[in-house]
Amino acid sequence: MRLSFIFLFSCFVFTACTEEQASVANDNSTAPSAAFKYTPTQEYKDYWFNGTAEISSYALSQARYGELREGQAAMIFVTEPFSLSSFTKADNPSAADPTVLKLNFTKNFNTGIYPYSMINSSFFPFEDGQHALKVATSVQEWCGHVYMELRNTDTFEVDVNSYFEGESVSGLELPQTLLEDDIWAKIRLQPDNLPTGKLDIIPSFFYLRLKHVKAGAYKANATLTTTDSLSTYTLNYPELKRSLTINYQTAFPHRIMNWEETHPKGFGSSELITTSAKLIKSIRSDYWRRNSNSDSGLRDTLGLK
Repeated sequence: MRLSFIFLFSCFVFTACTEEQASVANDNSTAPSAAFKYTPTQEYKDYWFNGTAEISSYALSQARYGELREGQAAMIFVTEPFSLSSFTKADNPSAADPTVLKLNFTKNFNTGIYPYSMINSSFFPFEDGQHALKVATSVQEWCGHVYMELRNTDTFEVDVNSYFEGESVSGLELPQTLLEDDIWAKIRLQPDNLPTGKLDIIPSFFYLRLKHVKAGAYKANATLTTTDSLSTYTLNYPELKRSLTINYQTAFPHRIMNWEETHPKGFGSSELITTSAKLIKSIRSDYWRRNSNSDSGLRDTLGLK
């Protein structure tokens, strides 16, 4: 199974960038204990190791510069072996290399004349996962581009390269704590282990990048409500005046249906604005092989421009 797995998932790994200084995590977190052991069922293994990735497209309404911009988002979930020595996909994995659920999360939208292209790549352990082994984010637009990367070693090691003067940083160390960017993978793999209550959590790298917020743990309140069809997970950050609400299918495979992110319109503003996204289509595909002109019809299937 290992050999077929290596063959099926030899697609390129995106990596990314990081932010500035950090606030220290507090001790009152009710996050899951490091002693938590998660073992996926056969149902999960059959779904995530069938030789394809799950690709979901979303209609996006993205807040930027105090206005909402229409665009598109995509979430590409795929399992692959991860090298703990190079912090990349392991092309020749050993028994010591864990399997991760990789999420490539993209956003594309325009601000007036010029476009934004964003990607966040997270690599979450498929078994016994507490924190991502790596999170990388890049943002490109006509003013320039930035790259932010977190590596999970004994601490969280963060580097940022930015076209903004004074924003780049190398070797920033943060205490290991919850990552908002892990929530998407936790929903797909461990929905019964989603953290609730008062937390210390590092906000999403997309948010840190666009709002120029210091990288570090912030206090948040997390709630989870569940019905037979739909579950809702919400994070509220009082200090940041920000909230994130994710709606996902209660039943396996816990597909993410939509989300909303609310925060102040701009620096010093008390008026709030809400980014939102709604599922268009979800398919399974070995997309790394679908790179010929004849495969472009799959974008139509996904409703992607």
